[in-house]
Amino acid sequence: MARLLIVDDEVKIRELIRKYAVFEGHEVDEASDGFTAVRMAEQNDYDLIVMDVMMPDLDGFSAVKAIRRMKATPVIMLSARGEEYDRIHGFEVGVDDYVVKPFSVKELMMRIQAILNRRSSTGAAEANDVVSYEGLTIDYTARIVTVDGKRVDMSPKEYELLFYLSRNRNIALSREKLLTEVWGYDYYGDDRTLDTHIKLLRKSLGAYQKFIVTVRGVGYRFEA
Repeated sequence: MARLLIVDDEVKIRELIRKYAVFEGHEVDEASDGFTAVRMAEQNDYDLIVMDVMMPDLDGFSAVKAIRRMKATPVIMLSARGEEYDRIHGFEVGVDDYVVKPFSVKELMMRIQAILNRRSSTGAAEANDVVSYEGLTIDYTARIVTVDGKRVDMSPKEYELLFYLSRNRNIALSREKLLTEVWGYDYYGDDRTLDTHIKLLRKSLGAYQKFIVTVRGVGYRFEA
């Protein structure tokens, strides 16, 4: 059982998600605005937060940024808009996944469970080691990445993507494999989620983005 926080100014949406989440055995708290969500996230430890973008007073993006200063709780963002800018902005502030309204609640629950499963297994799966490639250093256990000695702050999914790619160094990984292993489920739809995170990851790595190589017709490879 996980403890979830559902944040949306529409009562019907909160009730619908709650119904499915409780049916699957989760404990659910609700918030109708960003300020309340930040306060509740500060006072409680949630396993995952479902956050709407468009809300009065404090929008979802701002709420996630505030929560990220305190905790690394996984967040799934809900939005009525699916433009690439919104997705990129969401991922930049630390969102783990992005669902466009109207959405299938069953699919949302699958995504929630996939993130919960991934989170519970990550700690045990990672070895206690540090690797360096020129000026890029990756500390898997501490989840710290440095570029030329300077620590780089990345979103949770950027860390996971870099860790998986580097652990499978010089192996061409298909898009499907990356989505399954990093997101934890067989992602159906377009590949924009993966491509957007690759773009953000390359930006974070600066000069060492050269290690993330695009394999045409296949996916990506960490080449070093």
